[in-house]
Amino acid sequence: MPDLDAVVQEIAAEMAQRSDRGEVAHYIPELARVDPGQFGIAVVGTDGAAAVAGDGDLPFSIQSISKVFTLTLALGMIGDRLWRRVGREPSGNPFNSIVQLERERGVPRNPFINAGAIAVTDVIVSGHQPRESLGEILRFMQFLSRDATVTIDAAVAASEKRTGFRNTALANYMRSFGVTENPVDFTLGVYFHHCAIAMSCRQLATAGLFLAHGGRDPETGFSVVSAERARRINALMLTCGHYDGSGEFAYRVGLPGKSGVGGGILAVAPGRASIAVWAPGLDAAGNSHLGRIALERLARRMGWSIFG
Repeated sequence: MPDLDAVVQEIAAEMAQRSDRGEVAHYIPELARVDPGQFGIAVVGTDGAAAVAGDGDLPFSIQSISKVFTLTLALGMIGDRLWRRVGREPSGNPFNSIVQLERERGVPRNPFINAGAIAVTDVIVSGHQPRESLGEILRFMQFLSRDATVTIDAAVAASEKRTGFRNTALANYMRSFGVTENPVDFTLGVYFHHCAIAMSCRQLATAGLFLAHGGRDPETGFSVVSAERARRINALMLTCGHYDGSGEFAYRVGLPGKSGVGGGILAVAPGRASIAVWAPGLDAAGNSHLGRIALERLARRMGWSIFG
């Protein structure tokens, strides 16, 4: 077995030399200011070992990666009734598309596109004030990452709210069909803020460990979700986690993963490790350009593809 720490250090060094870094998310003003020259990676094994390189301890906006964790929370609240509001199929369209919503009567294709994540957030908001719901999500992230310093970047959240016209349209369209139940402003306020959670690669990889370990925290043995639910969340990450680039990611990397337009990707090597990479420049599908390349190299060198 290759030495994990050496492999991680090599990949970070290789990424530092590349000039093809993609484009930062210019449509969110705060993200447009991020230096595209940064790169971080962290691999946290189910045995407790961690390998971190580059900017792996520098916090960044996790954006849509938070959707993995809000999905986990919503399933814990209402179980499989969630699937009456959200589908489980790849979208094949951009993450903020409204086209399918119109054709499919307001039911989003999956929980990882923006419309689906807004519907999931609406479930979490039900029966609570927005501040209470947001606090629950943040405490969940702090618990999973074993780090109470994980916080929300208020500037990013405000920036998203100021420019979130497409998300507002998606939310109102779903509300018109009764897919969501709460005031649109409540649900969107929580949505914008959980997407603005800031974490380092080390913190994020630690938070994702339960998905690599049959739903349990390998350090404490605490069951976050059942093994079956962990498998199903991983399956959705594999098929839907990179929007209309999900097939390409599965083809090249061969691991369940979820990207965010902040340039992060959380990936899961079941039974082995949770991995987080961060490179702010995005490809045409809105996924981290160098992040995907780094994960492809890691999976190949460690022999971690789920396809053998």
